[in-house]
Amino acid sequence: MDAGSSFAISGVLNIFISLVFIALTWWALQTFKFDLFLARPDSAQGKLLLILLSIAIGNGVAEFFRQYLGWSLMLKMFF
Repeated sequence: MDAGSSFAISGVLNIFISLVFIALTWWALQTFKFDLFLARPDSAQGKLLLILLSIAIGNGVAEFFRQYLGWSLMLKMFF
């Protein structure tokens, strides 16, 4: 496998991981009661807040997962 296809596979994997964790975060935030904190949680602004929170939290979790995956792959060097 050459370096170009390795980068391509890595890029596709990173996009997939990010989208999966953003979707999981959005799904998890659906149970959160935003009506306790927002005047109109069903408005466009409330929905946008939910989307932006999903992206921010999901990206952070995805970044942690990618780092953890990278570190665990580095452990092969021990053995």
